Amino acid sequence: DIVLELLKEAMVSKLGDTKGFLIDGYPQELKDAEEFESKIGEPKLVLCLDCSAESMSSRLLMRNQSCQNSESTETTEERIERYFQASNPLIAYYESKTQLCKVDAEGTQEDVFLEICKTIDSFLK
Repeated sequence: DIVLELLKEAMVSKLGDTKGFLIDGYPQELKDAEEFESKIGEPKLVLCLDCSAESMSSRLLMRNQSCQNSESTETTEERIERYFQASNPLIAYYESKTQLCKVDAEGTQEDVFLEICKTIDSFLK
């Protein structure tokens, strides 16, 4: 409830100054999406960065090494499994309700960023 209220306040304060809002990492579960829609409204575009579990695992393990995190491979795999369990219903929900755009996230950070920019630009036209 607190995160949603903060989002709403920030969005309302900028309403006349923007073409839209990019909210990264939210909602993470179906109940969050439903609550967002009831309190704020239905999003016009939802981006889904689509990559394999193997790519996710590799990236998380590299991030863990670079920040001295001691998360094990098993813990990382469990996190990815929980992510898919939560996100699959969310993706299906947005596919049925609004414009869901899947962005191929298998490439480099720069490639993925460019794909996101292209998707947003084409949506705004």
